[in-house]
Order: sequence, then C-alpha cells, then structure tokens
Amino acid sequence: MNIFNEIKQQYTMGGVTEKLIYWNVALFVIPYVVLGVLSLFGIDFSFSNYISLSSNPADLLWKPWSILSYAFFHIGFLHIIFNLIILHFVGRFFLTFFIQKQLLSLYLLGGIFAGFIYILSYLLFPALINKNAELVGASGAVMTIMFGVATYAPHMQVRLPLIGNIKLWHIAMFYLIIDLISLSTANTGGHIAHLGGALFGFLFSSQLKKGNDITKWFSGFLDYCINLFSAKKTTPFRKVHKNESYSKPKPVVKDKSQQQIDEILDKISKSGYESLTKEEKEFLFKSGKE
Repeated sequence: MNIFNEIKQQYTMGGVTEKLIYWNVALFVIPYVVLGVLSLFGIDFSFSNYISLSSNPADLLWKPWSILSYAFFHIGFLHIIFNLIILHFVGRFFLTFFIQKQLLSLYLLGGIFAGFIYILSYLLFPALINKNAELVGASGAVMTIMFGVATYAPHMQVRLPLIGNIKLWHIAMFYLIIDLISLSTANTGGHIAHLGGALFGFLFSSQLKKGNDITKWFSGFLDYCINLFSAKKTTPFRKVHKNESYSKPKPVVKDKSQQQIDEILDKISKSGYESLTKEEKEFLFKSGKE
C-alpha cells in the first residue's frame, strides 16, 4: 500500500479531530505549492489577502468567507505545528465527554466568534483604532476546544513529560495568562482572538451544564447542508412474490470476508484504528473499494 492510500485510509477512518488536522495541513501546503509554481512564470499572487481576516469590517463585504477561512490557514511551519499538536490532544480530551458533531460545530463557531472579537477589538480599543491588520491561524478555534473541555472537566488529570500529573484547568490557565501577557506585543489582535475563542469555549460548557447546547442549531445547519449536497439514490419499487410452499426463515450465514471485516471493525471500536496490523489495514482498505 503506497503512502497516498495509507493517508486516504486514515482520513476515512479517522474522527473529526483527524479530519480537521488533515484539512489544516492540506490548506497550508497547497497554497505554497501553487505560489511556487506561479513564481516560475513571474506571477505574483497575494493569496493571503483572500483568505485572511481583515481588522477592517468593511472587507467582509467582498470576502465574507474570511470570517471562517482564516481559521484553516497558517503562516509559517512552527505556527501550524504548534496549533495542530494542541488540537490533537485537546480534541482527544474533548471527545471523552462530547460527540464528534459537537467538536466540529464548536471548532467552527469558536473560529467565527474569535474572528468577530478580533474585528471588534480594532473598533473599540484606542491602541488599535485606525490600524490595519490581517489574521490567520487556528489558534482561536483550538482555544475554544481547550476551554470547552477544561470548563466542563477542570479537574481531569493530564500527564505531561518531565512534569507529571497536572489538572486540565491548569493548562488552560497557563495559555490564558500567556495571551494576556502578550497583549502588548506586535500580534495584539491575534492574542485577542485567542481570548475570544477561550471565552466561547467557556460559554459553551457553562451553558451545557445548565442544559443548553449553544452549538445545537449549528449542528442542525451542518446536517441540513450535508443532506442537501448528498446524492440520494432512490430504489425502484419491486414487486415481491411470496412462496407459500416454504415460509420457514433460513439462517443468515456470513461469508468469510464479511466475517473478517466485522472482526476488524470490532477491534477498531475496542482499541482504535492504530491497533490494526498492516495486513488488517490493507484488507479493510481493499474491501472498502469493492
């Protein structure tokens, strides 16, 4: 199995966290490849102008998608690596208590909320008024997931190398303090967006404890969009003739291939996809193509 089939298989079998990571990586690599090719022809294209979130709210009129697209693009290798490592871990913690659909909805809504807080800060704070800036990066959305789970289960134990066990809320507060200290740096708007994401994560879990899921409406909207664009095959009506001479039901016997698939899926549900052997992964991938 080549590396592309392996990536495709892991993407298909992975959860929302893995899919978000793949999307962020793809949207980081592809623009650089395209811009590299265009530069060979002397074409200078400012890609970031179209996907970054501007501090000027008027720019939303010609690129409304930027209120969300900025949360899937990064500038610099260390920028994306740091964000995706944090997303990987907080995503696992989040799914201990919540479902995949809530993770996706919270990531997207957290990114949108953090984006609006970013724009609002350039309209309210004297130090930022009349300044133009651009925002890219998943940090605001990642902070939403972090504070969502840290608010819901603050005393959850996390084991860190060289440190030992530490409570989840301690980690969240560490990042919060770092952002507060960094407000005086050149990336003031970016740190404000992080704080906006943290605020939305806090609101999500605080309301959920009261019985209100503030992401429910958005999850319904996502379901509507998926159903709208999914092609549904209609099965034509078939007339069924009953054989009155023999009505005893026959036992259903699974073939060997189907039985092996069931055993592999059962193994995934118990131990995860990574517990499969190379042969089992290849067998499952080939079965899915048939």
